[in-house]
Amino acid sequence: MDATTPNTQPRPFSIKLWPPSENTRIMLVDRMSKNLSCPTIFTQKYGSLSKEEAVISAKQIEDIAYATATHHYGKGSDGDGSFAVQLYAKECSKLVVEVLKSITEVEEEKKIVKSEVVSGSRGQTFFDISKGPRAFIEADEARKLLQPLMEPENSYTKICFSNRSFGFGAARVAEPILVSLKHKLREVDLSDFIAGRPESEALEVMNIFSKALDGCDLKSLNLSNNALGEKGVRAFGLLLKSQTNLEELYLMNDGISEKAARSVCELIPSTERLRVLHFHNNMTGDEGAVAISQVIKRAPLLEDFRCSSTRIDSEGGTVLSEALEMCANLKKLDLRDNMFGIEAGLALSKSLYKHVNLTELYISYLNLEDDGAISISNVLKQTAPNLEILEMSGNDITADAAPSLASCIESKHCLTRLNLAENEFKDEGTTHISKALEKGHDKLEEVDMSINCIRRVGAQVLAEALVHKPAFKFLNLNGNFISDEGIEELKRIFEKSPHLLGSLDENDPEGGDEDDDDYELESDLNDLNVNGKE
Repeated sequence: MDATTPNTQPRPFSIKLWPPSENTRIMLVDRMSKNLSCPTIFTQKYGSLSKEEAVISAKQIEDIAYATATHHYGKGSDGDGSFAVQLYAKECSKLVVEVLKSITEVEEEKKIVKSEVVSGSRGQTFFDISKGPRAFIEADEARKLLQPLMEPENSYTKICFSNRSFGFGAARVAEPILVSLKHKLREVDLSDFIAGRPESEALEVMNIFSKALDGCDLKSLNLSNNALGEKGVRAFGLLLKSQTNLEELYLMNDGISEKAARSVCELIPSTERLRVLHFHNNMTGDEGAVAISQVIKRAPLLEDFRCSSTRIDSEGGTVLSEALEMCANLKKLDLRDNMFGIEAGLALSKSLYKHVNLTELYISYLNLEDDGAISISNVLKQTAPNLEILEMSGNDITADAAPSLASCIESKHCLTRLNLAENEFKDEGTTHISKALEKGHDKLEEVDMSINCIRRVGAQVLAEALVHKPAFKFLNLNGNFISDEGIEELKRIFEKSPHLLGSLDENDPEGGDEDDDDYELESDLNDLNVNGKE
């Protein structure tokens, strides 16, 4: 028998960071549910969820973040998966804050609704069953819930069936009622109205509602949170095809892929009057973005466009940005949480030149980097004089882009909120931003410079620039590298108004690079003239 020579060559060793273990995912859901329900700086500001609601929301957030990170990792450009892990964590953090912010938005919406509805069913114009418990409803309950709509000579022009899951029987009850109302309906909200139903039943319910509402002359249609996909979009085909005067269309969190996006483009006959199009949290991708860009090109009156968290990369982002040049009336633009990159960022900067009426711009988590941020800043400086909200967090922007961005910010005297979190401005970049905010900006309410590698000097300069603003409400410097002495200095600056300074519980006083010390930056402060002295 021949002896086999053992292989003494060392085997290559590698660690795969993605995907995370099931135990890790469960632990993250538990941590997020506590952040949504327990006292924190964010729950104190926006409100909190019950423990049951927090667990449900945390699971949904983790699912979305996991899917987004897996989609990126599947492209094969992430080696050990380290970027996927970072993206996973960023998505979870961002979505937790969005959920908490939505609590405030819901309460405000309830106040608005309450003021819109006249007491007494005969005078009401808005019929809303969404405020009750989230539940399945069948035929018997549907008859009771929809009874007011059957009253003769009622005045309802707006209906909201959200938050109740209609089965086949309930849909059949609603069908003749909707047929009797459709000549006067102007706003229809069918968001989240088939949750938990088997696909076959859900599609049948959508077909029933679509047929019943076919031909109504709507101004606003909300089909969000229904996991439509292409089949669902086509189930609403009769309703969509009959809309020629639509002003608002909401298709958020609908599982809309590139095929479903093409169906939307195909089925909506006219978007000439469209003012609001919200397309948040879908699986659109680049090909879907091309289809949506066709809708945008046919919507010259568009004022409010949201296409955030839709998995659009550079190619789709470029096409979408070019289409936005046609929307000269745009006031609100939200493209957050897509993988645009520098090239799409440059295309976006060109379209922004046309948007002189812009008041809110949300372009966080687009991988813009310095080149994209500089290009956008240079263009934005020349347009949008009434800009109120600017969000550019999570774009890997460094101090090199700070002078251009600061010059842009300095020209925006209507700013109420500035979010530059999760970048790498450090003290140098923060000082440029602080100088831009020193004079004017009397309407400024909130600045977020968290997680920016800021140390003592940058934090101090920013605090001094903001503390005396008449409308100022909140400064977030958490997650930076401010020394203990710097923390004490911040507390001294905000001594008379400590509520204006956010929590610093995630600050790391020992973090940062050794060559980023305060002494080196302080030697340059005179050149930057941060205190306005000669």
